[in-house]
Amino acid sequence: MPIMKMNLAKIHSLRRWLPIVALALATTTAEATPSAAREWNELMLAAIRRNVPNPPAHARNLFHTAVAMYDAWAAYDPVPLGYAYNEKITPLPVDLEAARAEAVSFAAYRVLRARFASPAAGFATSLASFDAKIIALYGAGADTNGQGAVTAGTTPMEVGRRIGQAILTWGASDGFSITNYPQAYTTGVNGNMATALAMSVLGNNGENPSRSNMPLGLGLPLISLGYTTDTNPNLWQPLALSASVSQNGIPTPGGIQTFVGVQSLRTTPFSLSRTDPLKPWVDPFGGPSKITVGANVSPTDAAFKAQVLGVIRASSQLNDTDTVDISPLSFGNNPLGSDSGTGRASNPVPGGPAYSPNLVARGDFVRVLAEFWADGPNSETPPGHWHVLANQVADNPLCPKKLRGVGATVNDLEWDIKTYFSVAASTHDAACAAWALKRYYSGPRPITLIRYMGARGQSSDPMGPSYHPEGLPLESGVVEVVTPATYAVGERHEQIWNMYTNQYDPGLYHDGEVVVKSWPAEHMNNLPAPSIATHQSHVTWMLAKDWVPFQRKTFNTPAFPGYISGHSTFSRASAEALTLLTGSPYFPGGFAHHTYAANSMQIDLGPSTNIDLQWCTYYDAADQAGQSRRWGGIHVSEDDYHGRIIGSQVGISAFTLAEKYWTGTVDDEIFTPNITILGPNSVKVTWNTIRGMYYKVRTSTTLQGWTDVAPLAITYDTIGSYTDNAASPEKKFYQIVRSTSP
Repeated sequence: MPIMKMNLAKIHSLRRWLPIVALALATTTAEATPSAAREWNELMLAAIRRNVPNPPAHARNLFHTAVAMYDAWAAYDPVPLGYAYNEKITPLPVDLEAARAEAVSFAAYRVLRARFASPAAGFATSLASFDAKIIALYGAGADTNGQGAVTAGTTPMEVGRRIGQAILTWGASDGFSITNYPQAYTTGVNGNMATALAMSVLGNNGENPSRSNMPLGLGLPLISLGYTTDTNPNLWQPLALSASVSQNGIPTPGGIQTFVGVQSLRTTPFSLSRTDPLKPWVDPFGGPSKITVGANVSPTDAAFKAQVLGVIRASSQLNDTDTVDISPLSFGNNPLGSDSGTGRASNPVPGGPAYSPNLVARGDFVRVLAEFWADGPNSETPPGHWHVLANQVADNPLCPKKLRGVGATVNDLEWDIKTYFSVAASTHDAACAAWALKRYYSGPRPITLIRYMGARGQSSDPMGPSYHPEGLPLESGVVEVVTPATYAVGERHEQIWNMYTNQYDPGLYHDGEVVVKSWPAEHMNNLPAPSIATHQSHVTWMLAKDWVPFQRKTFNTPAFPGYISGHSTFSRASAEALTLLTGSPYFPGGFAHHTYAANSMQIDLGPSTNIDLQWCTYYDAADQAGQSRRWGGIHVSEDDYHGRIIGSQVGISAFTLAEKYWTGTVDDEIFTPNITILGPNSVKVTWNTIRGMYYKVRTSTTLQGWTDVAPLAITYDTIGSYTDNAASPEKKFYQIVRSTSP
């Protein structure tokens, strides 16, 4: 049966060619009244801070809210195309900017009202703040708890409601909200536990089919499970916490961690695509390195052990008093995926402030670094943190608010709309990319690797005590073996810190064991312990099998796998978006900073003096976010470097596509139908789509008299398809029609 395919010119909506309306321009300084988009973004960031930290969920919420505001804004201009919902309002209102602001407000309000409803933490306060804002802007009758009627009307309120609801409808089928998606991983049954978690079903849910079972928990602070023969140190290990408090102070149930964001392997991204729905969106490195375990020889064993040693070495320097310069003169300017930069000789931005040395104690610096980037300055999670930074850029009078740094200055609303659309698209794609890799490879965290390897022994000296090929590498002053010579009176291992009793043990009790010089953690049991407000824990010799990261004991390590670093991916993606948006990699004036006051930390007492974190470029700040997770004991360097590289890719991809939407050039994208013969009388037609556009399928046997067989419908996916089970033996032609509106 000969079947022919053909590509026909797209069919545009006539509204596409309406004349462009000139817009009022803003000054180069921030206006006294923030834009509607900025007001709703700030309310959303506050709601995230009240909520339980969930980086991929909040990246998605930021993105969907940004899309709602962008689509509402775009409805009042013939050039931009809506992303999830595209319509054009005609005739344009007399007060164009007021109408846009109103439509933006009602679209954002409807989305936020749905996304932060009960049982979200802090929901009552957040919902009240949304209601108060919409009432303050548009009166007591503006809406009814975000559920005002959706109509076909053309008032700004109706437009905003309609678009907000379209975003919620789109989000309901984006893969993130699958209620039966498996949440936990299994463990072999441990002698101290009566049961084990059920393993997610392999294969159909996107796991690597070769994944083996995992052990359960690491005994923090009261449950001590130990290790069994089925422990696999190359896989993520959920922690067992007797009490848990999120990084923004919200108590959460103790017990065994479940995988936060596990559904992200299936969540629809903004700009990314793949050919296999069971594989990660971006995977240039083929997964994390591994250590050799038993007969499972790993070619990356030595290099990966060196990364693990690097985490311990960082822990040993958390009280280092050596002076380092953390100004842009000495810090930053790294090539992508490395820390080999040595700063800049001077400020590269003409007219920017001159750089001065910023000399601080290394221990103060790295402790602040670990805490500042841990979850954002106020726990709005990394995606929200980069929205905070983007807002600070917009407020800087040195930011000209010219797209890509050229052309006319745009007003505050347009700048904010396009900032949030592109930055949120970048962080959402970063979440999809990073969490898909976490889901697929289930890479381990340092706490698993260090404890497992330390319990095995040392792997550097086959003729020395406690040798085991799966042990930790030795390094003087960082990782050592306790011997009679080292635990003698006056020697360095005379006393070994016992974090469970908050006291020292005689070193001879630990003869032959591997110890590390590291941060000893908060007190781990319910015994009296010094207050963080008055006491700083200093690095000391402790058993490697008890090692903990530089984090609070009620949080310790995030509830998802290590590979790749979410912080690194989010941050580099955002840095790329801001660089392209502003037309420069430099913060306005080539300088940005954040000051930590002396003794203001929450993890441990410190810093000893004010510490001013400083950056020249968005990339410098992003690299520092990645570095912070290694100083905090959360990631090995590979998690960080690979995250930066992947973040760069997804950030550029997301911004490029976002720009095509607001310039309308995405409508110029070529789409190519393809035909697959399924059987004697069955044909499947597929084509690449653009979200927010409308498509229909038509057929003909003569290339004349086309018949609609799939009615015009909006698409929320990147692939369209039509299956014809009534294909005849005669020639049949298929036509795909694309339009920007119904």
